[in-house]
Amino acid sequence: MSVPEHLAIIPDGNRRWARAHGLPEAEGHRRGAEVVENLMWQCRDWGVSVLTFWGFSTENWERSDTEVGYLMDLFTDLIKRNVSELERNSVRFRHLGRRDRIPKRLRAAIDDAERRTRECSDFHFNLCLDYGGRDEIVRAVRCIVEEGLGPDGITEQTLGEHLDTRGLPDPDLIVRTSGELRLSGILPYQSVYTEFAFVDKHFPDMTADVLREVFQDYSGRKRRFGK
Repeated sequence: MSVPEHLAIIPDGNRRWARAHGLPEAEGHRRGAEVVENLMWQCRDWGVSVLTFWGFSTENWERSDTEVGYLMDLFTDLIKRNVSELERNSVRFRHLGRRDRIPKRLRAAIDDAERRTRECSDFHFNLCLDYGGRDEIVRAVRCIVEEGLGPDGITEQTLGEHLDTRGLPDPDLIVRTSGELRLSGILPYQSVYTEFAFVDKHFPDMTADVLREVFQDYSGRKRRFGK
């Protein structure tokens, strides 16, 4: 079985899973967080080098204050609960997205995890929080302008070096759960030659066996990269 070097996952369907099981929506998010942890370690064991999860988009602020607050606490706990294990297993943690709008407690957890795992290199775990693909590009362009680079000095490499994923390979495979056939703006600049897989299961039902089937399908694809 061939595995992608960089796998990105859009974990969609937590709330629908909860409603289908007669549970509060918060329980769907809690179950989804457990699946994130399980798949993270499974991907590392299978030989994936970089795993990116999209946890909270720039548009998700439009949800209710109660749900947003719960998610912010959930992400904070997820990071704090795993940081020691990440450090012990040489897993580098990186946040992708904006930092200015997330709560201080979550920002502190992110800063601590990034600091403690900065020298780790066996596996990379990226968590997208307050992330939007267009927003990422806009922030990168603003940084380039602030550095005073003229038009002739801006190349694809220049832009890549200012993206949240700088220093990491582009995603080889993006997986979205819940059966929705759209990408919603995840890593748009980085995914020009990325393969896609859409899984007809809500994220809380995403298991290692399901992901293995996705990888088996991915193994049979021939990537030409425009050649």
